Amino acid sequence: MLESLLLLMGKSSMIRLTYPSFRLLLYLEWLLLATAALMEVLHPFQSVWSLLLRVGAIALFGAIGLRLPTVRLSRKVLFTALEFGLILLPIVHEGLSSRSSFLLFLVLLMRSCLIFRQPGQVTVLGLALLSYSSLLLLKPILPEKVIATVWEWRFSNVLLFGLTLVFALLLINALIAERQSREQLEIAHDKLAITHEQLRHYALRIEDQATLQERNRIAREIHDGLGHTLAAQTIQLNNALLFWKSEDEKALEFLKQAKQLGSEALLEIRKSVSVLRSNPLQGLSLESAIDKLLQDFQRMTAIEVSNSIRLPVLLSQEINTALYRIVQESLTNIHKHADATMVNVGLQQHAGQIYLSIADNGKGFDPAQNTTGFGLQGMRERVAAAGGQFSIYSKAGNGCRISVSLPSQNI
Repeated sequence: MLESLLLLMGKSSMIRLTYPSFRLLLYLEWLLLATAALMEVLHPFQSVWSLLLRVGAIALFGAIGLRLPTVRLSRKVLFTALEFGLILLPIVHEGLSSRSSFLLFLVLLMRSCLIFRQPGQVTVLGLALLSYSSLLLLKPILPEKVIATVWEWRFSNVLLFGLTLVFALLLINALIAERQSREQLEIAHDKLAITHEQLRHYALRIEDQATLQERNRIAREIHDGLGHTLAAQTIQLNNALLFWKSEDEKALEFLKQAKQLGSEALLEIRKSVSVLRSNPLQGLSLESAIDKLLQDFQRMTAIEVSNSIRLPVLLSQEINTALYRIVQESLTNIHKHADATMVNVGLQQHAGQIYLSIADNGKGFDPAQNTTGFGLQGMRERVAAAGGQFSIYSKAGNGCRISVSLPSQNI
């Protein structure tokens, strides 16, 4: 029966006993069958053929347990009927001893717990109790003087058998419930391990993609900003060398322009390095970091800057970084594309929301036709990650205004 205990959830016709409690049931069945056969050998018998019939019935009863029905109810009922038949078959001769019948009915009940649900188990228990009681109570009693004693012993035996069956039913069902719980825990553990591994690989892919996107962005910044500035500076220096001897003033003008381009290249390098820093605020508060950013921007670009920052609440490091990067990227876009002379930055908290606005008086653009820029997309993604809203308002000739709102409960 080692390969015959069932998977009660109906997914397989055979199961393997991997838990000590079910091995105990298997060994108990073998012990009961061996004990029943031994009792028949030791019990007085009239002929060898009678003994062989009873021992053969026990052996066949044990053999059919090597494969139990698992799916169809009709097969389960026929299998159980065959078990009852093998126990009752020897009645046509002498019949099994009461103790052997007791043990075989107990094995029958154990098997029924593995192939039937609780209503079927209770039905088998009742039939086993009725069959055993009939076998025991219908036997003839010969000596008149021992009638009372024998009847008392028989009724006691019936009661003991009934109590034993009930106890066995409860015990086996408890073992089955324990097995099912272990299997469910193992399945849940396996699923959790698979999910954890999938999440780990997914996180690694996302990290790789984010790293690649950031590298591509920095490469574009260096190519478009620093590369262009250095190329222009090289041209100015070449022009200065050409006019050095013939036109001193013109050559000096070229050198001044080259010097200005060198300052711009240095600014581009500083911006690229600041992008690589893990904490762009460098220990400063958000107000102080934005104020310093605006001062540097005004000094480098000569664009007038005003700000209105009022934050009565403390923000998380992630939100501080997101707001700082949005302001930084907006200033970069204004310097490159807006041709603006004035910028206003506002940051405040009101009615459970954090509001950020960056407005300029530049030439503006059509937002519907400028949706592929990495800078704008990066700002949108930062705001979306914080559960906020991002809006951009612009029109040709009327400047541009970027508005961001973040819910304070996410801060």
